[in-house]
Amino acid sequence: MRVARPLVLVAALLPALATAATGPADLVNPLIGTSNGGNVFPGAVVPFGMLQFSPEASPLPGKKAPIAAPGGYEYRATAIRGFSLTNVEGWGCAGGSGDVPIMPITEDVTASPSTDFRHTYAATFSHTNEVAKAGHYRVALDNGVGVDLAAALHSGAARFAFPAGKPANVLVRVSDSEAGSEHASVSVDKSHQRVTGEVTSGNFCGYINEADRRSYYTLYFVAEFDQPFASAGAWHDTTVTAGDTHAEGGTGYGPKGFPETGKGSGAWVGFAKGVGAVNVRVGISYVSAANAQANLDAETPRGTTFDTVRDRAVAAWNARLSHIDIEGGTPDQRSVFYTALYHALMHPNVFSDVNGEYRGFDGEIHRVAGKQKAQYANFSGWDVYRSQLPLVAWLEPKTASDIAQSLYNQAQQNHGVWDRWTHNNGGTHVMNGDPAAAALAGIVAFGARDFDMHGALASLAHAADHPTALDTSHDGCEVECVGQRPGLDTWLKLHYIPVGAPAWGPAADTLETVAAEFGISALAARLGDTATSTRFLERAQYWRNLFDPKATPEGGYIRNRNADGTWALVQDDDKVPPHAFTPSTEDGFVEGSAAQYVWMVPFNVGGLFDAMGGRDKARQRLDAFFYQPDGSFAVTKSGPLHAELDNEPSIGTPWLYNFAGQPWKTQELVRRVLDTIWLNAPNGIPGNDDLGEMSSWYVFAALGIYPSIPGRAEMVVGSPIFTRAVVHREGGDVTIEAPNAGPGKPYVTALKVDGKPTSRAWLPESFALKGGTLTFDLSNTPNKAWATKAADAPPSFDVRR
Repeated sequence: MRVARPLVLVAALLPALATAATGPADLVNPLIGTSNGGNVFPGAVVPFGMLQFSPEASPLPGKKAPIAAPGGYEYRATAIRGFSLTNVEGWGCAGGSGDVPIMPITEDVTASPSTDFRHTYAATFSHTNEVAKAGHYRVALDNGVGVDLAAALHSGAARFAFPAGKPANVLVRVSDSEAGSEHASVSVDKSHQRVTGEVTSGNFCGYINEADRRSYYTLYFVAEFDQPFASAGAWHDTTVTAGDTHAEGGTGYGPKGFPETGKGSGAWVGFAKGVGAVNVRVGISYVSAANAQANLDAETPRGTTFDTVRDRAVAAWNARLSHIDIEGGTPDQRSVFYTALYHALMHPNVFSDVNGEYRGFDGEIHRVAGKQKAQYANFSGWDVYRSQLPLVAWLEPKTASDIAQSLYNQAQQNHGVWDRWTHNNGGTHVMNGDPAAAALAGIVAFGARDFDMHGALASLAHAADHPTALDTSHDGCEVECVGQRPGLDTWLKLHYIPVGAPAWGPAADTLETVAAEFGISALAARLGDTATSTRFLERAQYWRNLFDPKATPEGGYIRNRNADGTWALVQDDDKVPPHAFTPSTEDGFVEGSAAQYVWMVPFNVGGLFDAMGGRDKARQRLDAFFYQPDGSFAVTKSGPLHAELDNEPSIGTPWLYNFAGQPWKTQELVRRVLDTIWLNAPNGIPGNDDLGEMSSWYVFAALGIYPSIPGRAEMVVGSPIFTRAVVHREGGDVTIEAPNAGPGKPYVTALKVDGKPTSRAWLPESFALKGGTLTFDLSNTPNKAWATKAADAPPSFDVRR
């Protein structure tokens, strides 16, 4: 993902929107990450909210894709085609959700909006007339309409200020979800000033493989306006009928997974010229139209003002963001920090309605029960198991417990399959590995244990031991293999994923699978199941079966292996004959190279270093990975032999110097990343934010700590950028003090834990769970004598042989 030069945020020069309260929400800049691959959306949402009221931008000039970016918005875009009710933060592919864009226009509806859903009736705009804040969004469109958006948990509010003397119409583009729709319908009720409807969609990454070119959710909505309708009309495909109050028809997904122009349906309502401001309250549900109405009536009943909805949203964000108080740092650092925390607290999002009902993976209606207060959806497992879910569990154990129960519920409703990337109530199978085990282990490790842990463990272990027809199928491969554990039969037989098995990349799939095995082992250990813990800890060491110590003269690497045990030749290009192994190869790997993946054994770094020939050899290889021969940093965009800290396979690697006895290099590398590729600008997130995963990395790194072992709560130490931070937790606050923190001072010269000096650059699990005080002494010069002994290295989890 390319990182461009910083863009100037002219919107930041606008007066702040009036709110009832001030706090950390004021420091959030939702436009960070809206350009060059961050794929976040800038619209209105509350923490973990079901509804995301956000602009859907038309594609950039010359771009044939149906959307501007997977988040529905791109800072460089110049036009908006509507304001949708749903979105997902920071994902990739061609997006998804973006359901029911609502568009105010100042012209008569003569041509069908479906003629070209990308551009027809879109309005241009300028960033000088745009302000995005936590919980609310404002833009003045060039068609003369001022738009204000605010959100609640299952509902939202909009204010459309129409100019005098022009038509005042609102399009409800019910079929125009970002990835298209299979079916859509809309009805206008003039007597109640209400528009209702539904859209059935899915198709996330469907253009890549037919396995996901399908629907799996239906969104229902109700929109109530505060002004009478002077006119109405509807359209189906390219036919427009003034006066109609009902329409139906989806866009389809097209022969290549992209919705086709000329297909779709919707309706519009018109208001008297000179009406001025029109307010609309919207409720949504994934269960039924009745539930959408009930959600709206419960949260934003008739008579609720826009300002009330907005102020409640700001208060909700202030409450959640106040989990962490910070002092010091620059204004930009404070803004980037709270924006990262904001992004990390969006997903998974609430999926159940106010009455507790939700649509399950089996298509049936379920209701949350027992200790669970809400069902959650949208889980990008491959990403968020690394640090986003641990952060949520650390800050909000009850929310994380409900997330864990939600994942278990999904699996139970899905024939025991824990899908690795779930969207609403459907599995998309996107990415590789089996991340649910590591995700749940991490949630439990950080203190969230109020769910059926024993049932979840039994389900995960059963899935790891019993191949299904999906596990042996090649459907969806490479990117979307349909099985929970693709190639599980060969894994159980050979103890690695061989070339030819269902996989995106056999070597990468093996590394992700051992992470899953360790997750089961860690979870079982916490529940007192020693036999299961031991068995899966042994399986977690199968990474050694793909480690070739003679791969190169410089040292060993993880590489592809054939089912007969021979090492596979590299096939980087169909036009190039197979050749011997090279560390730059991406053959066998997922969004990365062999040089980047060799480090991905985070639960047994000591064992990996031993396989490399010891700590000295590992340090030399880390140096070559992070630095150019001339000593300059190589943290991103430096080629396949170096780190790519804009994507998940590499984000754990800077912390490995703590295991190697050179923690000062972790400190300087992490600070380099924080200072250079995280910016208070639209391109300020390096690569897809992936439902808050990259942002959670920033939150931990800025605090000077990081959970480097998925499934465990030990944290390795970097260096904080703030003079003081307090993490407020139910189990005990964590206070991080660094009185001399500041620019150019990334190095730790000394560290105290609860007032006592420590020679270790890591913290035990008890610190994360019970709290305490860290006191850093920082300098512009590294202390190369601190935390260097092998005995002081963070733990590694291996088996005795």
